[in-house]
Amino acid sequence: MDVDSPALENTPRRRSTAVLTGGGVREAVLHTGNEATMPKAVCLLSGGLDSATCLAIAREQGFACYALSFDYGQRHRVELQAAERIARQLGVKEHKVVIIDLRLFGRSALTDAIDVPKHDDAGAIGGGIPVTYVPARNTIFLSFALAYAEVLEASDIFIGVNAIDYSGYPDCRPEYIEAFERMGNLATKAGVEGRTRLKIHMPLSSMTKAGIIREAVSLGVNLSLTHSCYDPNAEGLACGHCDSCLLRLRGFAEAGLSDPIRYRNEQ
Repeated sequence: MDVDSPALENTPRRRSTAVLTGGGVREAVLHTGNEATMPKAVCLLSGGLDSATCLAIAREQGFACYALSFDYGQRHRVELQAAERIARQLGVKEHKVVIIDLRLFGRSALTDAIDVPKHDDAGAIGGGIPVTYVPARNTIFLSFALAYAEVLEASDIFIGVNAIDYSGYPDCRPEYIEAFERMGNLATKAGVEGRTRLKIHMPLSSMTKAGIIREAVSLGVNLSLTHSCYDPNAEGLACGHCDSCLLRLRGFAEAGLSDPIRYRNEQ
């Protein structure tokens, strides 16, 4: 998978890829200039609006960014193409894709034969934890990020969780992230030896979706590269009616901007 990025056309870089089938890591290495003096950060990158903005914030704060994505058997696997596009546009140091298969456990509309809920507007999104919740997903993702950070001797992890305009997932709450951070500092050799002190950054946690969109625009994120839909069609077009699409569309409307991605009903 190779995506051209006009923003990086004149930037020196080396790219290498390796794929391990049946589980493992697919790696793309993008070296962009001399970043030897910059602190390192692992940035979870799904390919969606929030994670792209979070990555841009980490870069703006002066971190050399190491992006980590997951091919976990999700029905919206097209988001991985978006993640690679964003990684290129924002000039990450490395982009790794971890291959695991959470379809083994299922029990989520994203990893099992369960319909993704659809609505006509965001106001119809129900309360409680929706069926699109993937059991322990952020715990799994953060565990990989913790291991990656320890290998890099990095103290910082960025995650684009949000507790305002979100779907009610328990592992997106600040208290959960704070608890994982405490655990991470107890669980690694680097932490016990005092070589690193883990800090999990969640810069979007108290922002509205409109605020996140405005922040992304101010940081130069190309939002046409992102993907949010839980149930895209075979061409990768967003459905416009799942929770993720509706929250995204409402965010753009409240920000006074047009969503640059294509939806099925626009064909």
